[in-house]
Amino acid sequence: MRILYLQTFPFWGSGSGTYARHLASEIGRRHKVAILAPDDRPIERAKLYPVSLPFPVAFTGHPEWPDCKLYTELSSEEILAIRETLTRATIKAVEEFKPDIIHVHHAFPFSWAAGFVKDTHKINFIVTIHGSELPTLEKDKRYYQRTYDAMYRAKRIIPNSGWTRDWFLRIFKGYFHEKCRVIPGGVNIDKFVYSEAGAKAVDNQLGLHGKPVVLFAGKLTKYKGVEYLVGAAKKIHGEVIIMGDGPESGRLKEKARLLGATNIHWVGHLGAGIKKLVPYYSRADVFVAPSTWDEPLGLVILESMACSTPVVVTRKGGIPLAVKEGYNGYFVRPRNSSEIVEKVNKLLDNESIRIKMGENARKSVEQKFSWETIGRKFEYRPVGALPACHPSLS
Repeated sequence: MRILYLQTFPFWGSGSGTYARHLASEIGRRHKVAILAPDDRPIERAKLYPVSLPFPVAFTGHPEWPDCKLYTELSSEEILAIRETLTRATIKAVEEFKPDIIHVHHAFPFSWAAGFVKDTHKINFIVTIHGSELPTLEKDKRYYQRTYDAMYRAKRIIPNSGWTRDWFLRIFKGYFHEKCRVIPGGVNIDKFVYSEAGAKAVDNQLGLHGKPVVLFAGKLTKYKGVEYLVGAAKKIHGEVIIMGDGPESGRLKEKARLLGATNIHWVGHLGAGIKKLVPYYSRADVFVAPSTWDEPLGLVILESMACSTPVVVTRKGGIPLAVKEGYNGYFVRPRNSSEIVEKVNKLLDNESIRIKMGENARKSVEQKFSWETIGRKFEYRPVGALPACHPSLS
């Protein structure tokens, strides 16, 4: 089959970008695939159709677009410009690539174009709901009706966690329940694996030889809860690396300065490439994800676990899909620096528990979240359906 993916953001710097590029590469082993996205960096086994947006725009910010607009800030004219650009680009890619099915990432805005193409070119489409678009759909009703219409036309809707599904269904008042099938994101377990050489390289770069290390990786937005890790840092028995960039960067650094948290190392957004990330995951003794919002399922959590790093996370959204209390990590309450200190230090101060939980973290990812495993859940058919939730929808 020929499958065209529509991705709203660059391939690096966000969970949906990571999901999009790895899924396309995995599915490319069995089918002909192409990706239409605002990115021109090559993806293995996938043909690229780069699209130039009239301006960069995101749901909550994007590290590769530090000055981007937010969808909630757009004027009606700007929304129209985005819609027209994506629709023209989709039509062009469809007429050249001639897909059997279209797979859209995010509930909007590319779904609008896919809905139009279904009417004009009779090509079915499915939609993966990543979750980061849902706060915008809740807050800004300008996007609701057009997105509702697109979901009505979609053959399948694929939330990346049960929590994302429930949130999505609440927004649309229970409609589309029968179209939903939860399929989480995954990890390239062959590339995300502990690297002793990588860990040593981070030691040399940051002067961390012999010191315990705690890592955060992700966009520096208020939803990620990084301020609570910053608030905990001074009492943590080790060094703290914060990897990422975003609109909260300046405020977080100022907070660290005021608190005297001199053990924080700000390494910024590392850009594209797994090779840049694995050394940091490998050097970390503990990975912390203190999200304050209902995180769909943070792929950085899975990546760190694949590198045999135990995690300290909030019990938000889809995160409990991957983390089991006391087995491969610990849960803390949101907005609670004291609990972060307690659970992180518990791991840092007990090497045997830390190592065992790191081994369990790797096992968890190998068993449930490899892209080979996730890819098998996507069975594309000529009618444009996944393995049926209900036969009547096939």
